[in-house]
Amino acid sequence: MNDLASLPSSSLVLIDACAQASLALLQSNLTPHGILAASRTKEAVARRYTRIFGRDAAICVMAMCGSGVPALEEGAVASLDALAAQQARNGQIPKYVDPEGKDADFWYLGCIDATLWWLIAVDHVRQHGSVGASHWAEPVQRALQWLLAQEHQHFRLLQQNEASDWADIMPRSGYVLYTNALWFDVKRRFALSHADETHHHFNHLFNPFQRDLHEYHRARLLQHYARRGRSDLQLYLSFVNLGFVGDEGDVLGNLLAIQCGLADEGMAHGIANAILASRASDPYPLRVVLRPLSADHDLWRTYMGRHRQNLVHQYHNGGIWPFVGGFWVMALARLGLRNEGWAELAKLATTNAQDDWRFTEWFHGGTLAPMGMAGQSWNAATFLLAQRALQGQGSAW
Repeated sequence: MNDLASLPSSSLVLIDACAQASLALLQSNLTPHGILAASRTKEAVARRYTRIFGRDAAICVMAMCGSGVPALEEGAVASLDALAAQQARNGQIPKYVDPEGKDADFWYLGCIDATLWWLIAVDHVRQHGSVGASHWAEPVQRALQWLLAQEHQHFRLLQQNEASDWADIMPRSGYVLYTNALWFDVKRRFALSHADETHHHFNHLFNPFQRDLHEYHRARLLQHYARRGRSDLQLYLSFVNLGFVGDEGDVLGNLLAIQCGLADEGMAHGIANAILASRASDPYPLRVVLRPLSADHDLWRTYMGRHRQNLVHQYHNGGIWPFVGGFWVMALARLGLRNEGWAELAKLATTNAQDDWRFTEWFHGGTLAPMGMAGQSWNAATFLLAQRALQGQGSAW
């Protein structure tokens, strides 16, 4: 392909090696009941990473499905089945399930995004899987009903408590960018009503500097609070609540706004430019917060310092997460920035290759020290999805 011509041969070799290592890792982390979040080590067992996580597994399912590897194709279906088997009576998909079906966890304040990701993965398998999987009709309806029960009846956005999605020790609450990008994607995939209203309010609440004013007085008040003391934004706000918002720069939420078709061309390119200008992908893709919250910030919560885990440039508060680097490359591909995308994919391959292909969960955003678990499945998955996106394969998302 012409857009590969600018890459040195060593980068092409590295990208190919990472693709092969990614497929091997997914196969290694696969059990008869589905894909584990991380490789089975003593530390991973102690921290319960040897579970089938709703969000992790769903992202992996999209890479496993369409891989052409029979074990992975079948494992994609098994992963979704394992989560559906432990679905709550109200329709919620668990945060994680034990591979043996003995344990299902729903997190402290509820885990809203596991259900969203599970639905996205179900639709993906139905469209792209080579293993016939036409079931899940009843679990899908229950999952959708559980989400609809949490939708504001005017804004048509989901509402949630803080620390209840993938960034589970961050204080985002109310209307959350990341969650509602996924909600719009679910609505599109399952032809749910009021998708246009979801799209409209997403862009007017998370980007409150729109020129047209809401007729709805409560929306105008939320916009007023969100704009107060701020200039026009290149990024969407990470969340909007009554009287307070998140402007720390949530990278994953903004990338999903591009991926799910919520950001128009100008906004999407503005997001990409802001990420590039911040050097969030140097040297490893990608820091997940552009302006980490310090302990004296108004949004700081005591639980963020538990085990000194979510301090500045760490974990969800500005750590480098390679799986998010995969979404970064997918966004560049969607924007037609293919040369930049291939260059970033090569950097992502370098990141996963650290410490003899450790596929490290995350790195310190300042010191670059490797942190978290080894053999992280979704690192492998989003690398493969990013590569497919650059190759123009329809099964990437």
